[in-house]
Formats: sequence, structure tokens, C-alpha cells
Amino acid sequence: MTEQSPPQDKAMARRKAWIFAAGDRPGLSAFLAGGAQRKHFLRYWINDNIWNGLHLLGHFSIKLLPMDIASGLGARLGRFAIPRFHKVAENRARDTIRQLRPDLSQAEQEALLEENQRAQGRIMTEFSVVNRIGRHPDRIRHHGLDIIDKAVRSGPTIIVGLHLGNWEIGPLILREINVSLHVFYVPPRERAKAWIAERVRTRTGVRFLPPGFQGVRPAVKILREGGVVSTFCDEGFGGVIRGPFFGRPPHMEGNIALIIRLARMTGATICPWYNIRTDGFRFEAHALPAITLPPETRPGERLVEDMQLLNAAVEPVVRAHLDQWYFLDSALRPME
Repeated sequence: MTEQSPPQDKAMARRKAWIFAAGDRPGLSAFLAGGAQRKHFLRYWINDNIWNGLHLLGHFSIKLLPMDIASGLGARLGRFAIPRFHKVAENRARDTIRQLRPDLSQAEQEALLEENQRAQGRIMTEFSVVNRIGRHPDRIRHHGLDIIDKAVRSGPTIIVGLHLGNWEIGPLILREINVSLHVFYVPPRERAKAWIAERVRTRTGVRFLPPGFQGVRPAVKILREGGVVSTFCDEGFGGVIRGPFFGRPPHMEGNIALIIRLARMTGATICPWYNIRTDGFRFEAHALPAITLPPETRPGERLVEDMQLLNAAVEPVVRAHLDQWYFLDSALRPME
């Protein structure tokens, strides 16, 4: 007998199930215990709350500004703060640019880096005013929204975003075709930032799935009922780029694998889309062709090909807009 090769999903290392755990809230007993527990108590109730207050002050202060001024302020802050306070991330970004754009001169690579820093800063300050753009449709042009509309009307759909432009405008655009999103969401560690993020995003009609492994089962249920789930397939985790692959072999440690498996389990159509910044606080959104996975004779036999199919759709978009890519400051190295 001829020995059969194992399915391709078994030939790769299995994705490690990431279980989200919220930080604990230390009580007075932690203070009385002394040592590390007392330090944790003081950090949580004093140091963290100082920063919480500053985050809230900054958020509500920026909300008082006109949209364009808020965005421009962020661009200036990005260029000021990142080279001074985020040197490790800046050096990672510089190295990633060298690997992905070796065709550029050193001066051109530095110009790309500086523009990315402006974009990073804009994202931070625009968060305070982003929902306001929904009342100014002239600021957002979109192309191919009918592709997503058709997919959603036809059955379960996974809307796949990219961290380009300002991805927070996505739910505002999708409201035009009455699409209600369930999104995978990992709250920021800082309590004030988490409160701000939830407040801003829920006002766009977004509903949150539990973070990490806990969100998979409810996502499958929603899709099997014909609903819509949204997530991103480009990501940096622990300072390392997980997706796109950028010439590295496909791997299980990332959302590309998760998206493919959700689509296979539920028969969902995959709809990649993104937006790019055109001028200050103005954007163009683009829907890519919808992806319906080809049939397979046994579960998992096409896993690698399916991941490459999705990667091939989104990687050229990220490469073309590195100046606006949020994860440019993560390292591009082989995934184990």
C-alpha cells in the first residue's frame, strides 16, 4: 500500500488557541499583602488612573476640534513622538521598509517612513472625531460596495478589512447597505482607552464578539444563521508581522488561517476590502472581488491553497500603501 500524506493543515503547526484574560482588579487585601501585590495595587489604582485621566482629557479635548484640525494635529504629533519615544518601533519600520521596498533609495525609504508616522498620528487623534465623518458623505468615496451587498444578500459573509487609511470608517460605510457587523475585538489594556474604543465603535452599530478563542463559536453560529462577521487579515502580534505573508510560507498563527477555517465551516463568502487616505481626513474605500473557496474532497486538503488565495488578494494592496499601513513598525521575519 502507498502511504498517504497527511492533510496540509496537519503538516503545519496548529494555531495556538489564544485565550483572552482581562486584568484582575486588586482589592485592599493586595495592598495589605505588601510586596508585588502592593505594587500591583498602587499601579492599578494610582499610576494607571493618572494615565486614564490623561487619555480621557485628550479624547474629549480633541472632540472639540474641527475634523481637519484634529487630523492635522495627529500628523504633527506622529512625526514628533514616534522618533523620540518609540525608537524600537521606528527601527523595525525602517528595516521592514528595506525588505519590502529595496527598489527605493535611502532618501525615498525615509520619506515613506515619515509619511507612515504622520498616518499613525492621524489615526490616534481622528478616533475622537471619526463618527462625525458619517454626516459628511462627500469625504468618503467608495468603489464596489455592490460586491459586499450582493454577498450579504446571498448568505453568510466574512468581511475582511485591512489596517489602511482609517479602518474605523468601515462600519459607517456599510450602514449605507444596511449591513450590521459582528466584529472580533480585543480591548486595549488601558481601561480608559478600552472605554473610549467601545463607546466610539458601538455608536457605529458594531456588535462585539468575545476576543480570542472565546469568539470562534459565536462567530460560527452567526455565520451558519446567514449573518455577517468582520475581522482583519493583516496583523502584527508581539512586534512581528503575521499577515500578509510577504513571501514567507503560509502558517497557522494568524487571522488568514482563522478566516479560511470559518469560511470552510460555514460556507461563507469572503469579502476583502480596504480604504486609503486621499487628502487629510478624506478617503476612498475599495471592495475587492469576493472570494468563494473552491470545493475540496476532504476537510483541510486545500488549507494552504486557500490561505494563499486570500493572501494573494490583499498583499499587493498592503505593499502599494505601506505609507498608510498600521503594522509597518512590526518586524518581518519567518514565522515558527
